[in-house]
Amino acid sequence: MGAFCLLYGICIGLVVGGSFAADPFAYFDMELSYITASPLGVPQQVIAVNGKFPGPVINVTTNYNVVVNVKNKLDEDLLMTWSGIQMRRSSWQDGVLGTNCPIPPKWNWTYQFQVKDQIGSFFYFPSLNMQRASGGFGPFVVMNRKIISLPFDTPDGDIVIMIGDWYTRNHTALRKALDNGKELGMPDGVLINGKGPYRYNTTLVPDGIEHETINVHPGKTYRIRVHNVGVSTCLNFRIQNHNLLLAETEGYYTSQQNYTSLDIHVGQSYSFLVTMDQNASSDYYIVASARFVNQSRWQRVTGVAVLHYSNSKGKAAGPLPDPPNDAYDSSYSLNQAMSIRQNVTASGARPNPQGSFHYGSINVTDVYVLKSRPPVKINGKLRATYNGISFVNPDTPIRLADAYKVKGAYKLDFPSKPLQRSPRVDRSIINATYKGFIEIILQNNDTIVQTFHLDGYSFFVVGMGYGEWTENNRGSYNRWDAISRSTVQVFSGGWTAVYVSLDNVGVWNLRTENLDRWYLGQQTYMRIVNPEDHNNKTELPVPDNALYCGALSRMQKPQKISSDSTLLACSKLFVILLVVFSTMISGFS
Repeated sequence: MGAFCLLYGICIGLVVGGSFAADPFAYFDMELSYITASPLGVPQQVIAVNGKFPGPVINVTTNYNVVVNVKNKLDEDLLMTWSGIQMRRSSWQDGVLGTNCPIPPKWNWTYQFQVKDQIGSFFYFPSLNMQRASGGFGPFVVMNRKIISLPFDTPDGDIVIMIGDWYTRNHTALRKALDNGKELGMPDGVLINGKGPYRYNTTLVPDGIEHETINVHPGKTYRIRVHNVGVSTCLNFRIQNHNLLLAETEGYYTSQQNYTSLDIHVGQSYSFLVTMDQNASSDYYIVASARFVNQSRWQRVTGVAVLHYSNSKGKAAGPLPDPPNDAYDSSYSLNQAMSIRQNVTASGARPNPQGSFHYGSINVTDVYVLKSRPPVKINGKLRATYNGISFVNPDTPIRLADAYKVKGAYKLDFPSKPLQRSPRVDRSIINATYKGFIEIILQNNDTIVQTFHLDGYSFFVVGMGYGEWTENNRGSYNRWDAISRSTVQVFSGGWTAVYVSLDNVGVWNLRTENLDRWYLGQQTYMRIVNPEDHNNKTELPVPDNALYCGALSRMQKPQKISSDSTLLACSKLFVILLVVFSTMISGFS
């Protein structure tokens, strides 16, 4: 856990903010700063978390209350978001511009949220201005409570692998290129855990690049959590001579199937069970290679790490294991995606089967068709759109504007289907209905594979196909064991359909995970309000430490940065709790 604070306070009977009674607290410090690193052999500025690139693991258990003190040592605004963590009742903690004012340079801000009824593999990252393209990301693991068994034998170890395409230009240079109307072009490489490729080929891979080595023991089975934290490239993940038994994706256990390789799209997370059953005559390659591209041109971009058995007799050598042979045909990848099914008999975070929510028999209340097209010039600037609208973040975060009755911060007029009109820049969001059950059709008329993400929720991936979606496609939907997740791919020239049960009040970001398209405006928000909630039962109030900006800037007080670490703060809290408990005990005696 590195410099993370490991003090856990068991706050029995104590209510914090009216909602966090009885569940344990976990405290963490996060300091984001620039460091110089050379992941591809070229010195460059990257974003580190507590001096590490990638950042350390946040590791907690279901229903823990997580307190993260984020210190911004960058030279620009910062927000941290927690991909796949649902922030039940508290979009205030989500860490995107539609819900939070940014943390200014040299300031800190403390997030507090509960990983309510969640388990699985997630990650955190900075959400503003393509900062993730320079780092700042790390794994976020939510473990099962001991009283709920895993749907597989307890693994002998837990391994995190973060893959992603990478540019030797930092995020500010990439932003500048997009601002000037240019595409980002081919990345310079693919990193595995922040390191460049193993030198499997002396022509393609320069000397002097540090690579990642994963150490394992023969006969052991490991849970390997893989996250694609890159900019825009789908990557095929594989381990030479080893089967990948898929077990979980983004918080839901899957029916267990073996894959020799799996396509992992930008923003997606998977857990595999991998048994070290080879003879260890040598080390083995771990490969993450680009998909749906010219393989010969992109060969130098391939990410390669090493799987090292403790009894290995030599270094990995020879050609890499082959990727799927379908560079320009995504049908294999689409069929693979639809083969991922939910384990309907396994318990998730609660002791009831994941398949007990019969989503296929619920009546749909609203349908939204979101169409994306290639970026176009709007008012002289390159922009990306959903339904012809390129979103501009409001000066005052949406729910904060609601709380303080700020007029004109946004519009509740996002169209439910594409309109026949010229594309425009706007602040239109979706006025969704609390406890509605909606169908979202993602129509990708762009030239690239995209991934779609929804904060605050998981959704059921009920269908995928090619061409323009029509109502007839509903006949092919999976209405029984579709996987539930928060990030799904939408193939170029195709569509993906998802179902969402809107039971989480707040304002939730709906976006493409491709950083260039997201930066250019391909996003919106869903605003979900319970009009009958007058006592903060379905949504927590504005947090006491809320930052204020836009029309509410006058409410923001100057911040004095304390030199105390979270460890010291936790220690003080622990002492206070001891005093409180002692007083309570004295009162009963």
